[in-house]
This record gives sequence, structure tokens and C-alpha cells, in this order.
Amino acid sequence: MTKKSIYILAIESSCDDTSAAVFENNKKLSNIIATQSIHEAYGGVVPELASRAHQKNIVPVVDQALKQAKINRKDLNAIAYTKGPGLMGSLLVGSSFAKSMALALDIPLIEVHHMQAHILAHFIDDEAQEIPKFPFLALTISGGHTQIVKVSDFFEMEIIGETLDDAVGEAFDKCGKMMGLGYPAGPIIDKLAKQGNPERFTFSKPKVKGLDFSFSGLKTAVLYFLQKQRKINPNFVEDNQKDICASFQKTVVDILMDKLKLAVKETGISRIAIGGGVSANSGIREALKQAENDRQWSCYIPKFEYCLDNAAMIAIVGYYKYLQNNFANFSSTSKARLKL
Repeated sequence: MTKKSIYILAIESSCDDTSAAVFENNKKLSNIIATQSIHEAYGGVVPELASRAHQKNIVPVVDQALKQAKINRKDLNAIAYTKGPGLMGSLLVGSSFAKSMALALDIPLIEVHHMQAHILAHFIDDEAQEIPKFPFLALTISGGHTQIVKVSDFFEMEIIGETLDDAVGEAFDKCGKMMGLGYPAGPIIDKLAKQGNPERFTFSKPKVKGLDFSFSGLKTAVLYFLQKQRKINPNFVEDNQKDICASFQKTVVDILMDKLKLAVKETGISRIAIGGGVSANSGIREALKQAENDRQWSCYIPKFEYCLDNAAMIAIVGYYKYLQNNFANFSSTSKARLKL
């Protein structure tokens, strides 16, 4: 019996990337992303500028996604969109467009949790990535989130550890700013770290009980360290940039891996999946690959395309919600803060 094709259009607009994707069942037909470079001048995302850029980008991005997928909008079965969490102005652009288009086409609307989408991105039918088996532990690491989630099924998830203050991505950006690096600093630090000595400098790791994280203390430690060294040598950062980046990144990776080791010990689950923008970091990827050999973990690392904010991850959640007839009410509202 031939499997019936379900076509989902997905829209992601939680922060500063406007993205649209078209899926046939759990397989990607297109995944278009329009990035916003304007925020680089400000060292961070400016919410008002982000929402304005979404308004300019969303129509051409959706049009391109449909054309690349070779799908007519009348063939669509549902439209999925990011409900939250994220920047309210940005979320409203995506939700308003999704609702309007779904109403015009008289098809169901599906709301998606952004962080749930990062986790379920592993279930996209893509030959380049392996699909995890339930249950597994998901480490979601981004500019706004740092969580360990116990995933028992597609929509049965429990946060068992999270940051008490700053997210890991924010720590990368803030420490990068201290060193005079551009925004976003994470990829820059990662690139420089590959050329540096990770054992050159030592930064203390915060002592947080259980599976929770804290990165504010690490940021403060880096700040005081750089201030002290600059008094001795005004060119200290420039002279030692690669080693500072390597040492800082090693500390962050050690913090993440220490918590994962504890989570595996406490839950007995040794299947680990990562997601979110920081999952593109080479340090954490290499540490997980090493853990597969040393600890016999099964680790699932997404394609780079699915690490950063993208509509493909929204579409895969939309597909599984469609199968359950889990549709949203058109009076549903976006949420800047939304529990998993």
C-alpha cells in the first residue's frame, strides 16, 4: 500500500533568521533561511530590527521554499509555525503569516515549541544523520537555552537539568565581546580554538549541584582574568587570542560533559542527542564522539543545517502533530516564554 503524502509548510521566525521549509511526510523538500547581518554592528540581536526584517523576508522566503519543493500551495495539508519561545515581535510575524495563509487555504494550523523542534530535528528523514531510539537524553544548547531533557517519546519530554542563569551560547558571545571578537562570537571562538592550546590557561568551573548549569561565574572569571592580564600587558588578548579561546572552549565543553556523565549515571540512559546553535561547535562534537569510544554512549549529532534556527525542524514536529490531528486554534497566541 502506497503511503499517502502529507505536505507541510513550516515557518520559523523566533529570533533573527526567517526560514520556511516544505516537507513531504518526514522528508525535506526545501529549507530556506534568510539571515540578518544588521545585528553584527550592535553586538547582539536588536528585537525591533529583527521583526522589521522578518516582515521583509517572509514572503520571498516562503515563495522560494514552495518553488524549490515544486509544490503548489493548494497541495499543502497544513502549516506549522513557531509559537515560542523567542522574541515576541519576531514570533508575531511568523504566526500572523501562518494563520493568514492557513485561513486562506482552509487547512489546519500547527503550533510548534522551538526547543522541542531542536530535539525532534533528529527525526528528519535524512541519509546523513542517524535517528535515535527512545528513550534518550537531549542536550539543547543555544544562545537562549541550556537544558538536559529526558525524551521518552515524540511529545513526552521532561527537563531534568537547565541553566540557573546564562545560556551557554550567551557565555560564548559575552566572552567573545570581552576579547573584541565579532558577533556571533561562538563560531569565531571555535575557529580560533582549533589553533590554540586548551591547556594554556585555567578557568574555574562553577560548582552547581545536580544536573543544573551556571555560566555567569565563568563569564566573571574570564572578565577578571583579562582585566588582570591587560594591566600587565595591554596587548595580552591579541598576543594570546588562540590559546584563550581554546582554554575557554575546553572549560565550557568540560562543564557540559560533566553534567551529561552525571545524567547518564542517574537515568541509566546512554543515548545522547544534541541540538541548538551551539551543537555546531566542534569541541562538543569531538567530546561526544570520544565518549562513544570511551563510555560506549550512542551519540546523535545533527547536520549543521539543522543546528541553527531553521524551518525544517518545525516541519518535522508539524508532521508528527499532523498524524495525531494535534491542530492549533486560530486564536492561539505567540509566547516569548514557553515551557517545554
